[in-house]
Amino acid sequence: MRPVYAKEDVCIGCGLCEVYCALAHSISEDLIKAFKKEHPRPLARIRVERTNGLFLPMQCRHCPDSPCVYACLTGAMYKDPDSGAVAVDPEKCSGCWTCIMVCPYGAITRDIDRGIVAKCDLCPGRDVPACVANCPNEALVWIEDGAAGRASSLAATAQERAGGH
Repeated sequence: MRPVYAKEDVCIGCGLCEVYCALAHSISEDLIKAFKKEHPRPLARIRVERTNGLFLPMQCRHCPDSPCVYACLTGAMYKDPDSGAVAVDPEKCSGCWTCIMVCPYGAITRDIDRGIVAKCDLCPGRDVPACVANCPNEALVWIEDGAAGRASSLAATAQERAGGH
């Protein structure tokens, strides 16, 4: 599995990763239709934290130990056996938000309109996730297998710099 990882001090806070993520998860995948006509509106699975002039994209790290998977009361959160990515089965999700409480990165969001959680799914069917492909400053990178530990460490360092936990 190759997770998405944010380079330190490179994000300019433009929010295009959020726009393109939501667009990739829309029904029409058309920019105007997705944001003006679709209901419920598409929801980004990434968000940019903005603190003290520092910008940090936050998305699921697909943790090897995956506390969200273990905390899920219904079994909706699971690790894909082939890719190792953490995924959600929307049919099983009860909207209890337990996974949100245990996520060490705050990367899982509530999809209130649908009553379920939303998290990075690495944009299945694409070679590279939409957030990475559309980042104008290359602040988001798609790292190779085996580098996940380094990415988690660097992402944690960046989060600490931003005043996170």
